[in-house]
Amino acid sequence: MLIYYIRHGDPVYDPDGLTPLGARQAEAVAKRLALHGVDEIYSSPSGRAMQTARPLAEILKKPVTVLDWCSEALAWEEFTVKRENGERQWMFWDHACRDKFAEKKITDMRNDWYKDPFFNKAVGEGINRVNTALDEFLAGFGYIHDRERGVYAVKKETNKRIAIFAHQGFGMAFFSSILDIPYPLYSTHFDISHSCVSVISFAPSSRSEITPKLLTHSNDSHLYKEGLPTKFNNGIYL
Repeated sequence: MLIYYIRHGDPVYDPDGLTPLGARQAEAVAKRLALHGVDEIYSSPSGRAMQTARPLAEILKKPVTVLDWCSEALAWEEFTVKRENGERQWMFWDHACRDKFAEKKITDMRNDWYKDPFFNKAVGEGINRVNTALDEFLAGFGYIHDRERGVYAVKKETNKRIAIFAHQGFGMAFFSSILDIPYPLYSTHFDISHSCVSVISFAPSSRSEITPKLLTHSNDSHLYKEGLPTKFNNGIYL
């Protein structure tokens, strides 16, 4: 099985949707994914994610299934902190959180990092929510997550290609969860740009358990092919 995780295209947050550039990015990523086909298409409930998924659904004539647990609004409530000026910010952008993430104590706690008194209750609830929902989702395809060992028991194998259109903030928890990389480590060292594609492989194995591999991360080759700007999160030309 291959899982394609695609962040939405260049957004308008109010009202929730895509800019003209974001719409072109959505068309570009649809052409890329349609080349080898996608069996099932999923999206968070947000307008910007749904609009990014729509061109692929139209090309392949497949429905888009909404996954409420991929909601960026939920992730915002769980994985943000309030700064001294009263504004909220993603934990992975907040300097105090990043400093805390780097402490040896937190690193040594691995998957229990959020139990440190520094972090509020909502963080742990968010981690557990995403872990539970993701494990149930993957179990539906035959992969049972053993979080203690960081492997998946294979109850049945599938060659399906799955596309999930979602977000940056939620994506930090998603990749941390599916790859068994502690959130403090993943979220401070990786990022996801608009419309970019990350691919996770659950490759066939002769064994009864497997470890998924991240084959490519936040890849924007479809933007190069279509001659669109490759400006990472509207900040850095790559």
